[in-house]
Amino acid sequence: MTAPLLTLRDVVVEFPAVRGLKALTTAPEKRNVRALDGVSLDVASGETLAIVGESGSGKTTLARAINGLVPLAGGTVHFDGMALHEGPDWHAVRRRMAMMFQDPVGSLSPRKTVRDLILEPFAIHGIALKNRRGKALDLLADAGLGPDFLHRYPHQLSGGQARRVGVARALALTPALVLADEPTAGLDVSVQGEILNLMNRIKSGHGLTTLIITHNLNILRHIADRIAVMYLGRIVEVGPVERLLTAPAHPYTRALMAANPEPDPTARRERIVLKGETPALNARPPGCEFHPRCPVARADCAARVPQLEPSETGGRVACHYPLSRESLHA
Repeated sequence: MTAPLLTLRDVVVEFPAVRGLKALTTAPEKRNVRALDGVSLDVASGETLAIVGESGSGKTTLARAINGLVPLAGGTVHFDGMALHEGPDWHAVRRRMAMMFQDPVGSLSPRKTVRDLILEPFAIHGIALKNRRGKALDLLADAGLGPDFLHRYPHQLSGGQARRVGVARALALTPALVLADEPTAGLDVSVQGEILNLMNRIKSGHGLTTLIITHNLNILRHIADRIAVMYLGRIVEVGPVERLLTAPAHPYTRALMAANPEPDPTARRERIVLKGETPALNARPPGCEFHPRCPVARADCAARVPQLEPSETGGRVACHYPLSRESLHA
């Protein structure tokens, strides 16, 4: 069996809860909050894994931890044979790992032309190009843009065009992994479809491995192979895309999928209203952290922390009483 391209084991990321003089008078265990708490994942070469969850669930923090933009407080990350938790040469790592940021226009320098933006990775990594214009044209063509975009500036691009430039820039060095943070955010539905089709073409043509952070559950069937669901910095369910969309095993996944807008106006879908609000990271509930909001919680859910275990619906779930196929249609 081929080893995964990316492996995370028990990854922990903490952020300061208090700063300055107040930190000196605060108990050590209360000085930080855990944004990621024991995240373990495997991502196979050529796979597209979507990370979903409510705002504040830790999705973007996970991508930044993989890319070394936030430090680990615990756990291990291995990528393409490199141990990222051991302080690698990040310059070399980022030649093999690219990031697509959420704001397609804001992530591009307003003072540089499209040509300079998409060729910048070569300059950063000291790679000489014999034909800079030819390479820029090839990258633009891969992203579905023509030669007339070479000398435009970011403010002269639409959101979809800026996203395509971001794709071209991310693919410039032929990375093994792309971390895409909300790749369809702020785009019209028709433009979203164009970007998804572009990413699928690139995936099939380059064998690209992609980790997608998204709130847009409607895109999952079109682009993802598997889904990982996050809640309060933990993975609560992971499995094949079709299984999680149609037969989720975790009550939170079921509620998340049921809340997604249904594009078919004639379709009927059960709406699941969760109790209360998402707890703060510094006030995590005991046991299963979802139990105060869970519609099927039992008394002992507050006493034991669930671990990711194989589920009846074909993935892995962290729930003491996972939903069965029968219960989903009861």
